[in-house]
Amino acid sequence: MEELLRIFKALSDETRLRIVKLLEKGELCVCDIVAALDIVQPKASFHLGVLKDAGLIQDRREGKWMHYRIHDSDVFRRMLILTTLEKVPERIMVEDKKRLAAFRKSRGAALALQESGIGASCCGK
Repeated sequence: MEELLRIFKALSDETRLRIVKLLEKGELCVCDIVAALDIVQPKASFHLGVLKDAGLIQDRREGKWMHYRIHDSDVFRRMLILTTLEKVPERIMVEDKKRLAAFRKSRGAALALQESGIGASCCGK
């Protein structure tokens, strides 16, 4: 019963639903999530921790940066996520996706400068 409560509690928050919806297309660095949702890193980390504790996402470390993706090895959780994400209207995600695209574009420019010895990017991607 505790496991089910953790899962449904994790999916009962708008910010966490937005995070999962962003991860629907693949793995993201925490810096991508922060930029897309226009939130501070500690808030993103809190919500990511709740999702991870519920077994809905997985993380991996690359240097000092954490990358997140939907945990799809458990059929129940995967089906629950897919069913839930179908109900999240795309119009809610428009601004998040615009911010993510702008951040990635600016990060690409920063990476080009970094490769030439100028500046730095958040996670080297």
